[in-house]
Amino acid sequence: MILGLDVGGANTKAASSDGLFTKIEYLPLWKEAPLEPFLRRLSSEARPEALAVVMTGELADTFPDKRSGVLAIMGAVNSAFSCPVRFWGVDGFRWRDISDLAAANWSASAALVCAEIGDCLFVDMGSTTTDLIPIKGGARAAKTDFERLGRGELIYSGLLRTNLAALLGYVEIGRMRIPLSSELFAIAADAHLVGGRISEGDYTVEPPDGGGRDRTSALRRLARTVCADLAEIGSDAAAEIGRQAAARQQKILTEGIRRQSEEYDISIVAACGIGEGLIEEAARSLGLECVRLSEKYGSGVSDVFPAYAAARLLEMEARGFRGR
Repeated sequence: MILGLDVGGANTKAASSDGLFTKIEYLPLWKEAPLEPFLRRLSSEARPEALAVVMTGELADTFPDKRSGVLAIMGAVNSAFSCPVRFWGVDGFRWRDISDLAAANWSASAALVCAEIGDCLFVDMGSTTTDLIPIKGGARAAKTDFERLGRGELIYSGLLRTNLAALLGYVEIGRMRIPLSSELFAIAADAHLVGGRISEGDYTVEPPDGGGRDRTSALRRLARTVCADLAEIGSDAAAEIGRQAAARQQKILTEGIRRQSEEYDISIVAACGIGEGLIEEAARSLGLECVRLSEKYGSGVSDVFPAYAAARLLEMEARGFRGR
């Protein structure tokens, strides 16, 4: 059994190379969540014969710099697993410097998509960020998050954790245009829960106020973004804040896909992640074909695709596959 592991700043994900085992654990590293104890439990549960690892959690601000974060994550993984462990960097398993391991999970996904789907725009929307990777005979993306942000290949917007104040400068309620407060009062999960995009069970991150994940609690948080109580502006107005935030997020995603698809003359979008549905809507609105990886590999695999890709790539290497 070959296991893939994707250690993120908010969520740690795992998947077996056959896709039969998948797992997502909310582990906010910036709060010094117990990563190594979880990995030990995972090792005992999955009992892998080999492990392939990708990461993005090195950016968590509990670490003084990314290099320290990479070393800490490597140490936790190596301590927790007794099987052979391989780390995937931006250029594959044969990396030269540990800096190559920083935020390399998109590279594993792109390598597998290139091998099994071919040229396309690979788009992965998770709880926190969205990757947009042009693939034409191989991934055309920049190597670092800094560069990918600048080139539009990384959008810091996700289905759950994005601060509404990062999406909207103001909302229109009735005839009033109200600026949003810059506090972390509500997140995208609140907007999508109220709008029916996600269920209470899908709200897998910590609410900003530490409160409930039910619709009323989400409405209360949405009202607070304009410094109001729910009783003060009413449920309809609070829901409208969520609708405008969701619409703005969709517009940002659509524009990102349009920019990359036009620049690289790509007509196919390969969509995965918990925001797969939003990606498909954006692609369809642009007249692009959309391949949902949940339909090809299963919904559980789509949600943890970088971990699955890492496992598959290690399995393919063991079998002598030589691809880009």
